[in-house]
Amino acid sequence: MSALEFSNQFDKISAMLHTFAYNLTKNNEDAEDLFQETAYRAITNRDKFQAGTNLKAWLFTIMKNIFINNYRKKVKKRTIIDTTDNDYYINSGNNAVMNSAESKIMMDELNYMIEELDDSIKVPFEMHHIGYKYQEIADKLKLPLGTVKSRIFFARRELKQMVNKRYKNLVR
Repeated sequence: MSALEFSNQFDKISAMLHTFAYNLTKNNEDAEDLFQETAYRAITNRDKFQAGTNLKAWLFTIMKNIFINNYRKKVKKRTIIDTTDNDYYINSGNNAVMNSAESKIMMDELNYMIEELDDSIKVPFEMHHIGYKYQEIADKLKLPLGTVKSRIFFARRELKQMVNKRYKNLVR
């Protein structure tokens, strides 16, 4: 195919290429850049196009591949790679000692708050916390499923209010 024939066929398809570029990018300026890059690559690689095949499909494939490659480059640019050394804990030796006093105190306080709950909401809450499923709790307590879910919700809400009241300066 001669350069003139190629140029004429490209001109006929250019409106469709503009539309396709806009559909890919959803931005006029990016679509124009994509169209120009596609035109440049198509013209420079015109010798690779086989006469008698579908020029439109060839051009659309070039455009789609350019778009995908550009998208992948943008994603890689946004990816943050942390190259700092994380050797602090590795090199600290056996000197690290776990101190669970603070977490034990917090758990004791939470258990005390749970004990203060009304039995009607405390029992389903504790069963759910242990690992029972809603339906199993409903069957054991002979309650409707919706009632069990509501009581667990009310228990969580009341515990949250108790924690917020006790630690109003710490919890926001």
